[in-house]
Amino acid sequence: MVVAVKNHWSLHQLDVNNAFLHRDLHEDICMKLPQGLTSSLPNAAYKLRKSLYGLKQASRQWYAMLAEVLYSRGYKHSENDYSIFHKKSSTSAVFVAVYVDDILLTGNDDHEIAELKAYLDSAFKVKDLGFVNYFLGLEVLSSSKGLILTQ
Repeated sequence: MVVAVKNHWSLHQLDVNNAFLHRDLHEDICMKLPQGLTSSLPNAAYKLRKSLYGLKQASRQWYAMLAEVLYSRGYKHSENDYSIFHKKSSTSAVFVAVYVDDILLTGNDDHEIAELKAYLDSAFKVKDLGFVNYFLGLEVLSSSKGLILTQ
């Protein structure tokens, strides 16, 4: 947020639909059927093919998939914070901040930001929430002098 304010850049917010359900699992995980579901094999264990909310592996799998998608578009993760990605050239800079399934985008290249939004939507189905107004428990208000953060 500070980088956006300091450079007078807009700050966009995206929300990824069902983020933890996008990735295949890299290990065998079995489970019993949840209560209310029936099967001809009532005591059988069932192998999961995809990640589920509540699995310890779910957030790691989601991050790996998001990182792959961003790397494929030329983004790199920050050496100091793996939840920040960037794509820079001599004339443009775009930054992506990720917290679980919430994404903030800022930069001086509106074309790249629009293309990235479309690319992420094609990969994951995202909701474009427009200018950030509520993030991590903070209400974000725009003013002529920058941003006002309130709880």
